[in-house]
Amino acid sequence: MRQSCLVRKPVSPVVLVTGTSSGVGLALAHRLAKLPYRVVATARKTSLDQLRASGLHEDKNFLLRPLDVTCAAERVALLAEIAERWGGVDLLVNNAGIAYSAVVEEMTEEDEALQQATNYLGPMALTRLVLPHMRAQRWGRVINVSSVSGMMAMPTMSSYSASKFALEGASESLWYEMKPWNVCVTLIQPGFIHSSSFQNVYWSKVFAERSVEASPYRAYYKNMRPFIARLMNLSMTTPESVAKTIVHTMQRCRPPLRVSATPDARIFYLLRRLLPRAVYHNFLYRSLPGVSGWIDEGTPSSTQDVAQH
Repeated sequence: MRQSCLVRKPVSPVVLVTGTSSGVGLALAHRLAKLPYRVVATARKTSLDQLRASGLHEDKNFLLRPLDVTCAAERVALLAEIAERWGGVDLLVNNAGIAYSAVVEEMTEEDEALQQATNYLGPMALTRLVLPHMRAQRWGRVINVSSVSGMMAMPTMSSYSASKFALEGASESLWYEMKPWNVCVTLIQPGFIHSSSFQNVYWSKVFAERSVEASPYRAYYKNMRPFIARLMNLSMTTPESVAKTIVHTMQRCRPPLRVSATPDARIFYLLRRLLPRAVYHNFLYRSLPGVSGWIDEGTPSSTQDVAQH
């Protein structure tokens, strides 16, 4: 099986990477630019200058292209260009994503729709576009950048976790579907990464109308946001090390379905696997910062707070 895998692999595979404007995506684009691949690095149109400023430049084997993964027309146009130029995509890395920070009650349908469109629906739509080429040549790689939040959830991150849980479930199903065609599907699961990405979270529409102080969940936000920031600042894992893990996964003949990309991801995987469910959830609950005072500090101080919901 290993020999047939190598025989079918394209000499210079075509790689499509989404979300390369910052963080892991940007680090991955820089790493791929130095390797014998034909690469299409994408980001929103407004971020392309940011990529060029980082030192990425186009040549015959490296392209920078605008792509909003939530836009069907942009997805189809890009895949058509790649097919005309290079025949199709051999390796797809779905990295683009956003994260909302809000409790369930303070999310809106519009917020939820954008979260799912970016982190789940868009990546799956791109995947559907590249699969026919991969099946035809009996070789391909679909690498979906998930998260520890795809196997566990935290308060104020419900929508983000929902999108990653969806991506995990679809990827697992796709792994079975594509295995006979020699198309490998892998989920990369990073945990906390040393970066400033926690500053780029999206706020729900509710926050456009009032402050955190007006929320009955204000204690949740006051505790969770510094907690996440502290964990990210303490992490020894960098975007570059996660990018290295992705490239290593791309180069494996038989990559696994799931790859833990940070030490804490491995720890959380073991905790979820080894502890009884009740013990696991109660352990994590009691580990939340200041959780014993959340309801007292967060209870609405007047009926007006309740009425706003």
